[in-house]
Amino acid sequence: MTGPISAKTFATRLPRLAYLTGEYPAVSHTFILREVEALRDLGFHVQTCSVRATSAEHHQGQAEQAAVDTTFYILRAARRGAAVILAQAAALRRPGRYFKALGLAWRTRPAGMRGALYQLFYFAEATVLARFLRQQKIDHLHNHFADSSATVAMLCSALSGIPFSYTLHGPAELFAPAYWNLAAKTRAARFVSCISHFCRSQAMYFSDPDDWPKLRIIHCGVDPALYAPAGGAEKDPGAGVHFVFVGRLAAIKGVRVLLDSFAALREVRPKARLTLVGDGPERALLEQAAAPLGAAVQFVGYKSQPEVAQILSTADVFVLPSFAEGLPVVLMEALASRVPVIATQVAGVSELVEDGVNGFLVPPGDGATLTQRMIAACEDPGARARMGAAGRTKVCRDFDAKQEAARLATLFCEQPCGAAPRPEPLSQARGQTQGQGAGQGLEQEG
Repeated sequence: MTGPISAKTFATRLPRLAYLTGEYPAVSHTFILREVEALRDLGFHVQTCSVRATSAEHHQGQAEQAAVDTTFYILRAARRGAAVILAQAAALRRPGRYFKALGLAWRTRPAGMRGALYQLFYFAEATVLARFLRQQKIDHLHNHFADSSATVAMLCSALSGIPFSYTLHGPAELFAPAYWNLAAKTRAARFVSCISHFCRSQAMYFSDPDDWPKLRIIHCGVDPALYAPAGGAEKDPGAGVHFVFVGRLAAIKGVRVLLDSFAALREVRPKARLTLVGDGPERALLEQAAAPLGAAVQFVGYKSQPEVAQILSTADVFVLPSFAEGLPVVLMEALASRVPVIATQVAGVSELVEDGVNGFLVPPGDGATLTQRMIAACEDPGARARMGAAGRTKVCRDFDAKQEAARLATLFCEQPCGAAPRPEPLSQARGQTQGQGAGQGLEQEG
């Protein structure tokens, strides 16, 4: 990396960015919102875009409400009849690009008639997005997740000539790498931001070795200042150990295993309590399974970022018994709150959770071991405090959202970053691009 950049030079070099994802904002993807805010704090203009709008349950806080007001929604724009026609007409003004992009769409379509039909929809969405991004004078398009929205981003880039990149998370995209054609997306992208070493290794497996230098590691992150001021919340020593889970109530999160382990824990620790934050398709079944435990188990639904932080401030232990993960941000939030964690040893989790140091790692689906670790956490408050302190140190050092955004900024600005997979952060100088403030009003389709 080159030396520090002056504020004036830094501002003039910043590309205008667009961020795309399938749904934005979403309560389970607050890390994207934090990344956008951190880039704006660095002086970048970031126009958020989403294929679909989200429902009101995802707009729990002020930041989420503000994001709704400034995000461009592709399907909403496409519902205005003239928008798709105008987008096609604009794309056809560059027939070479248009037919090259159409050929790319066809070559990378998923197998089967249904896959081909969806690919045509993605191509139409890409034309709408390409027209909007040209109107906004966007220099670079970045997409989160490697599924359908990455397909739209790749085709939009081919149509518009605007370079694109994407963040690879897993586990969902890694379950079907051929269906989502990860190799083609990596080949077409300027770079790929992988959230962990494990994630990068999977991207290497599913891509051409010539493209491996594009694979960089940028962690999802949190703002440690939002969590756990020294001393934390006052806790009632007679109330019993408080366990907390935050996540989607879906089969992949292993919540049924947690409920069974918690029931076994209650036989030796009858005052233990469990709070489950989140919602999802299995909530009714899980509430039914938890009914014999009575008030010891509380389902509180979706919560805003500040509300999650408040709940974590009352927690003694955080538990995430998932069957598959990428590198969960909720673990970072818990550790930043000085709360030790019990998590399953899947994917990149061990890159964050160090067994016996800031929490415990257990085999996925192993309810007996999970129960043992929960009992051990109950028995030693001093160890919980030491693990919590170590966890916060780890997050502050390696998973600070502002530092990770600065690493990403190095890639956006095409600064030299060597062969190491982790780029160094771009200079922290501040500045706005000339005449462009973050979050300015949208030029609407019409």
